[in-house]
Amino acid sequence: MKPRLTLEEHQDLGLSLACVRDELQKRTIQLANAYPQAGPEAVPEELLKEALKTLESVRYELDKMMFDEYPDDGTPEVYYPEDGQRATWRPLRQR
Repeated sequence: MKPRLTLEEHQDLGLSLACVRDELQKRTIQLANAYPQAGPEAVPEELLKEALKTLESVRYELDKMMFDEYPDDGTPEVYYPEDGQRATWRPLRQR
């Protein structure tokens, strides 16, 4: 049997995924405001929407797994942290 994630690893992964989700959401809105909502120019936004749905499914499944593995210690904030708990992603050029 493979080793499972530790609670600390779940916390780190949850925070990272929340930050990725926020960035994808921001970029989806950016594209929606910059390009038509139909036709070939709408494809990138639609793909980002699909990526967001997939990411939400991943977070949901990992949240369930964490509670199965750590029923006494897991909290919803691990995979769904409040805004103040999230780090801000910065593009490479700003690092």
